[in-house]
Amino acid sequence: MFPIAFHPIYKHPLPDGHRFPMIKYELLPQQLLLDGTASPSDFFEPSKLCDDVDVLRVHTDQYLKDLKTLSLERRAARKLGFPISDQLVERELRIAQGTIEGCVKALDHGIAMNIAGGTHHAYTDHGEAFCLLNDQAIAARYLQHHRLAEKILIVDLDVHQGNGTASIFQNDDSVFTFSMHGASNYPFKKEQSDLDIAMPDGTTDQEYLQELDHVLPDLIAQEQPDFIFYLAGVDVVATDKLGKLGLTQEGCKKRDAHALSAFAKAKSKQHHRIPVQVSMGGGYSPEIKLIIEAHANTYRVARDIFF
Repeated sequence: MFPIAFHPIYKHPLPDGHRFPMIKYELLPQQLLLDGTASPSDFFEPSKLCDDVDVLRVHTDQYLKDLKTLSLERRAARKLGFPISDQLVERELRIAQGTIEGCVKALDHGIAMNIAGGTHHAYTDHGEAFCLLNDQAIAARYLQHHRLAEKILIVDLDVHQGNGTASIFQNDDSVFTFSMHGASNYPFKKEQSDLDIAMPDGTTDQEYLQELDHVLPDLIAQEQPDFIFYLAGVDVVATDKLGKLGLTQEGCKKRDAHALSAFAKAKSKQHHRIPVQVSMGGGYSPEIKLIIEAHANTYRVARDIFF
């Protein structure tokens, strides 16, 4: 089994003006089925919305209440980038639950994917840039609370720094945050991850992969995590409208191969192979086919390496 969380709510999540590139969440499963990367039995729908108790291990009670009652202050709501609605809040709760359930499946299968997720700009008490609730942070706390993992490594290779994730886990030695991102990309005021690598505009495939290979295997060996979260944003490609790096589609695929191979080769004290949960993160190329192909490559690589 190749566990992939799928969220039917994406069929009508947003007003028409906000649907592109969110339509990728509808098209990506179709592509994975069409090219044989996944079969229908690989997909699972989250069994419920994420429970408040799980959300509140990361986010404040007041923030969650404001989201659920649609009573965010105007300035806070504007930062989200989406018009706030019951459906949008439900969408975020479903994403978080998909990541939690994916983590549990990864313990059995080695890896699990979320068609969505990677909402790394969400802080404890507010959201930013299309991110309301931090799915991987919520899932990390779930694993720790239920004693399914102690030491966690979050590898964030989206073109944007994981500022919310960095803030949530500051001064917490049990979760190591690593963000490799575009130096001049949003957020313009960066938070401090445990390890930040800011790449210059126009970074090429070779430059990017060389830096990643220089850091990642040693980092895994140093931290010895029980569980790894991977945020596999494809906005690192040169065609991306919101990114400033210069990777090709093939370079982005090699990035996934290098990262996932490093995860698969590593061992932990608890597991023969360290379980991995992957959330998809950003991708904003002007042609939807480029976004789908880049995301689909992440799944193809994961399947080749883990199955």
